[in-house]
Amino acid sequence: MPIAFITGASSGFGNACAEKFASQKYDLIICARRRERLEKLKDVLEQSFGVKVIVLVFDVRDKMDVEKQINTLSAEWKNIDVLINNAGLAAGRDLFQDGNIEDWETMIDTNLKGLMYVTKFLVVGMMEKKSGHIINISSLAGLEVYKMGNLYCASKHAVTALSKGLRMDLLPYGIKVTNISPGLAETEFSIVRFNGDEEKAKNIYSGYDALKAEDIADVVYFAASRPAHVNLEEITILPTAQSDAGTIYKKS
Repeated sequence: MPIAFITGASSGFGNACAEKFASQKYDLIICARRRERLEKLKDVLEQSFGVKVIVLVFDVRDKMDVEKQINTLSAEWKNIDVLINNAGLAAGRDLFQDGNIEDWETMIDTNLKGLMYVTKFLVVGMMEKKSGHIINISSLAGLEVYKMGNLYCASKHAVTALSKGLRMDLLPYGIKVTNISPGLAETEFSIVRFNGDEEKAKNIYSGYDALKAEDIADVVYFAASRPAHVNLEEITILPTAQSDAGTIYKKS
């Protein structure tokens, strides 16, 4: 069976992608920081879909641990067909001059550098077999900028640029690269952004139907399931109520 490697699999888009790919008979390597959640997900997926699942617990920001954990994989499990770089976050939402430098570093280290580390250590195997698919979960914030989104938007713009660069560099090896840019989606994302303030996070999604994690997983799988000669380079997915980063139609 094909193998998918998914970062940030303990919740949100990553969790939904794990379920979607398992339902399509992919064996999985699921990665995140929260072991308990990953182990529960592993049990559910193996029992529900009859696939094999490996759990790797690491923080994508820790380059040495990322490399160490990936190196624990056997040769068979390193034969990865689809890499889904999903781990990412937003920390705070402030004017630049009021921003918290630690929040900035967390976003850059997670959204950009973490993605780079995981891809760097896995792409060698794809190059050797001259096939594979790297799917990067960016954001509408990687295509547009909104007020008080400064560093988050910058980190996601970098992901979008990196996706294009990877596509160019890996072209001779037959490796596909897809950049997926979701708009407003209701997951744990905003709870993290607002430091656990669930009421504040919930208000972001009031008055309209936001995207769900399953919507993104469906699009990720659609991109991964295209014929070998087809590469969907950039996919932007928005809720019907959203037209751009700053315009949302909310019911009164």
